[in-house]
Amino acid sequence: MTERERIQSAHDVYLGFDVGKSFHWACALRGGEAVVDRPVGNRRDDVRDAIGEAARLAGELGVLVTVDQRNNIGSLVVREARAMGCDVAYLPGIAECQARKMYPGVAKNDRFDAWVIAHTSETSPPTLLPVPDSRATRLLGSQRRHCVKLATQARNRLHALLLEGDPELEAALDLHEPWLVGILAELGGANGVAGCSKRRYNSLCGRLGAPRDEADDLRRLCERSVELGFHPEGEDGCVRWLAADILRADAEAARLKLESHRMLADDECYRCLLTIPGIGPVCAEALVSLVDVSMFESHDQLASLCGLAPANSSSGTSIDHVSAPRSGNKELKNLLIFTVNSLIGTDNYFGRYYDKVFEGSKGDRKLRRKRAMKAVARKRLKVIFAVMRDLVPYDPSRWEDAS
Repeated sequence: MTERERIQSAHDVYLGFDVGKSFHWACALRGGEAVVDRPVGNRRDDVRDAIGEAARLAGELGVLVTVDQRNNIGSLVVREARAMGCDVAYLPGIAECQARKMYPGVAKNDRFDAWVIAHTSETSPPTLLPVPDSRATRLLGSQRRHCVKLATQARNRLHALLLEGDPELEAALDLHEPWLVGILAELGGANGVAGCSKRRYNSLCGRLGAPRDEADDLRRLCERSVELGFHPEGEDGCVRWLAADILRADAEAARLKLESHRMLADDECYRCLLTIPGIGPVCAEALVSLVDVSMFESHDQLASLCGLAPANSSSGTSIDHVSAPRSGNKELKNLLIFTVNSLIGTDNYFGRYYDKVFEGSKGDRKLRRKRAMKAVARKRLKVIFAVMRDLVPYDPSRWEDAS
């Protein structure tokens, strides 16, 4: 029995937790009747007492513990429920919101939300999702993505700041070059670079490993910008601060990436994923840390998680169409589609499939390319599911023969 089948099977008691930072509200239903309905402190002993109280009222079928947040403030409930041998499920916030709307006139509060979670678990088990085991790589990956987000925000802000002073200078700067960002972090904007002595500037460029010609071009651009641009007092300080933020965030993201790859070096699933065309270390790490394949019965369910399953809409004979899904894990979806770029123009199975879909699509070139990339991402997800499930390297002959 898979994890999904287990949480959707019958239980004696359905315990819903509306989790919070300082306390949760627990509501346990047995045969539709509330047997536990009280606040529970966000402390290990308090959570264990509430789960134990529900477990004592259960029979052979046991207790299903359902939370509305599986990470952060809900992680303690998940850990303790598993430690006590209970099945654990997750009710997504959008599903809880829709279920709550079925009872108009009732004010939203923690107690009612906990009842909704427990009642939905008992009466609508298909709405429940499994809760994957927490992995160290998931934590590292989450922190790395946070650092990348901070670096992107700082770059965008720095671009906006430079654009106000001199659009020509802003367009000429590549803020993904570490040596260039290092110079801005040390000297500031155009005023700081142009006003720096030649000796100090050359010493700084040598320390940062800046190419000589490009460094000279940067200085000439800044000198010209000082003459023609608008650089108010205080700009240098803002540029230094934002550039330093970029360097710190990039360095931390690189460190976390190496640490994550080191931890996954001996992971069999990670190594098998790297044998699939177009799947590199970043995409393989995301799949291993975010996907517990044992929770999915088929690649269709995994496609739904990744946002690659088409949404079919129909109503009698008047409406019948297929649209792109808006749900799913956006990070996985973007990674799986973006990595298709490396397959375009290749002579392997996926490259030929891209050409087939592209030639058979209608519309302009951009639309046809978009459709073909999504189709290849969905096709490759079948391979990803099989590789993660069976823990075997990708075998091109197997898939080419099957196609």
